[in-house]
Amino acid sequence: MQPRVQAFFDRATSTASYLVSDPATGQAAIIDPVLDFEPKAAKLSTGSADALMQAVADQGLTLAYVLETHAHADHLSAADYIRRKTGAKVVIGAHIREVQKTFIPVFEADDVAADGAVFDILLNEGDTLPLGDLTVRVLHTPGHTPACVTYLVGDAAFVGDTLFMPDYGTARADFPGGDAATLYRSIRKILTLPPETRVFVGHDYLPAGREEFRWETTVAEERARNVHVHEGVSEAEFVAMREARDATLAAPTLILPSLQVNIRAGALPPATPDGSVFLRLPVKAA
Repeated sequence: MQPRVQAFFDRATSTASYLVSDPATGQAAIIDPVLDFEPKAAKLSTGSADALMQAVADQGLTLAYVLETHAHADHLSAADYIRRKTGAKVVIGAHIREVQKTFIPVFEADDVAADGAVFDILLNEGDTLPLGDLTVRVLHTPGHTPACVTYLVGDAAFVGDTLFMPDYGTARADFPGGDAATLYRSIRKILTLPPETRVFVGHDYLPAGREEFRWETTVAEERARNVHVHEGVSEAEFVAMREARDATLAAPTLILPSLQVNIRAGALPPATPDGSVFLRLPVKAA
């Protein structure tokens, strides 16, 4: 049996979140939910996450997990919010510890231990989770970040930022712990899956010539048409392209608020004695 997959697209961050469920049992997981954040006003809201949970309720599903493909640098995760509302377990790759070790000192996030304990389940390559009569399988697919994983459920692969739609290409590899050669090998791992495997990407940025957002493709289409890594592109060619392209990219708009929240599994930093909550903005001296 194959999973039912519903996509929820957040235009503000170009993020695709997913509700994946087992049609036989109604067990469900949410993948990469967004916590809405207006940076100019430093205002949080929960409309995107609420829409996901409303879909769960409307369909009579039982939410078992919130699956994070990695610690996102472009949006705040709603994982903790959904966990507090539903009791679902928050899941991420075990290499999140490496990401925490890198960013805890950046934000002086002394309330966080670099052991992944703020998440409920840490997964390694080959680990599995039950989802009703289906099974969630894990591929460790680093390169964009050390902790990136791909979740395989039936004929569906949720690849996070590792791959994008064929006409857009692949993730950047210049974040701390990222590496273009490692990314290439992770992508090749994904592209060895059966050609009919459905591939669900983490973002869509509307490349030139396309006017509609898309987030679903197949392994066959990625192999044949991905503009960065189609069949025949060597590792050396990919690394040269990726490193040159990454050198031209600005940091994501929400990288600083996102990372300090996302290493906490989507939770905000502890409140001050008067109940105020602050995100930190490390400033580099000139």
